[in-house]
Amino acid sequence: MLARFVGVLETACVDFFCYHRDRRGSGDLRMQMLEEHWAYMDRYAAAMIARGPTFTTDGTLTGSVHILTLDGPDASRAFALDEPGYQAGIYRDVLIRRWHNTLGRTMWDVGVDQGDRECYLVLGFTPPLEVDPASPAPGGSVIVQGPLLSDDGSAVLGAALLVETSDPRLARDLLDAATYADVEVHRWRPGGRPRGGRPHGTP
Repeated sequence: MLARFVGVLETACVDFFCYHRDRRGSGDLRMQMLEEHWAYMDRYAAAMIARGPTFTTDGTLTGSVHILTLDGPDASRAFALDEPGYQAGIYRDVLIRRWHNTLGRTMWDVGVDQGDRECYLVLGFTPPLEVDPASPAPGGSVIVQGPLLSDDGSAVLGAALLVETSDPRLARDLLDAATYADVEVHRWRPGGRPRGGRPHGTP
């Protein structure tokens, strides 16, 4: 199974998952720099697969997710580290991994109905090994999903999913606890400027 990922990743453009985690107390600065952040991301609009903020139950921002197609690992690091908020110290760290778009779609291809349901970022981490990416479980609707990969695409290091579900426990259950040594679940909402008439959250 891993060979099919490697074949995709040997092409010029590959997908990357980027998760900037907020520094505590940086919320005011983040909002002050919102237009600079948007202007920077506008340069990558055509490459975006999904984007949006993570936050706590009380609405405090905790991070910013961007999944997009770039020319390679150097381009992904430049994208993450040149971001104005990162340069200004909004974020405490950033996770950058190759990723494979298992479902072959973007978040804009999916009608995310907030209603009485919530959206979540689900991250799973494994030792380097060959594993299947996550499979949808009852009660959850996957928006995008794919494995987290090493820079050269030779190892699967985990998985990253964006899902819509009514319960964070259902989101967590999408990843097999026997396979993934560590699983994180973060509240998430679609982000960015309005696109195609559909409003989204801020980052």
